[in-house]
Amino acid sequence: MTAPEGRAPRAAGRFRIPLVDHGLAEGLIILVIAAWWVFSRDMPDYILPGPGAVARETARLFFVPDLLFHTVSSTARVVIAVILAVVIGTFLAILPQRFPILSVIIHERIQPFLNSFPSVGWAIVASIWFGPSNETIVFVEMAILIPFCLVNVAAGLRELDTEMIEMARSFTRSRVKVFFKVTLPLLMPYIVAALRIAYGVGWKIALVAELFGTESGLGFLMQRAQTMSDAATVFAACFAVVIVFIAGEKLVIDPLSRRFRKG
Repeated sequence: MTAPEGRAPRAAGRFRIPLVDHGLAEGLIILVIAAWWVFSRDMPDYILPGPGAVARETARLFFVPDLLFHTVSSTARVVIAVILAVVIGTFLAILPQRFPILSVIIHERIQPFLNSFPSVGWAIVASIWFGPSNETIVFVEMAILIPFCLVNVAAGLRELDTEMIEMARSFTRSRVKVFFKVTLPLLMPYIVAALRIAYGVGWKIALVAELFGTESGLGFLMQRAQTMSDAATVFAACFAVVIVFIAGEKLVIDPLSRRFRKG
């Protein structure tokens, strides 16, 4: 009877701690909103709008058709840029495995160049090449995200179980079959990790890119709101990004991560 009694407090502790953690987290959010409300009462709306006004504007970005168009435009560009960046970055990382002669070109020339080229430089160059268009924004985001994916997938390739791959090659001479049946499944956790990083960074640069080269999207709304001293819309656009980002992580990236988790 001693053992069960000894285990009970630990089990209860495992249930209590998450509740305390979530309580502290939610309490902090409520405290921040309350402080925001207090300070905003003595501030003009064009400097610090209240949480109620920002909440209303944020809801409008998802429920008013004309504004929803801008939210969907930004989201579509980020999704397309992230997918292209992951595919291209993975392809560049895998190339030296198939053709070792390309290792220096990709890892010592292309990767440092992409890592160091300024984000603003990509935005200006893309606006010159493509003008105000969706292609401009997707190109800028993709160019900035590719090195993140390349580095992450290349690190994964270095940590693959080479013995398992060699064993697979002993059963078949088809490199394509070995890649899709063995190498790619082993690499998927790293590809999903690259996807997570690219998705997060993509949203950080999306609105800035839209300031340079488009007439739609949340970045465009923020630029227009700045000229009208509409701080509520600026805050609302930022919170809309947070909402869409969290939704994408919870509904897409987290399930993929659980699906391909190592071990």
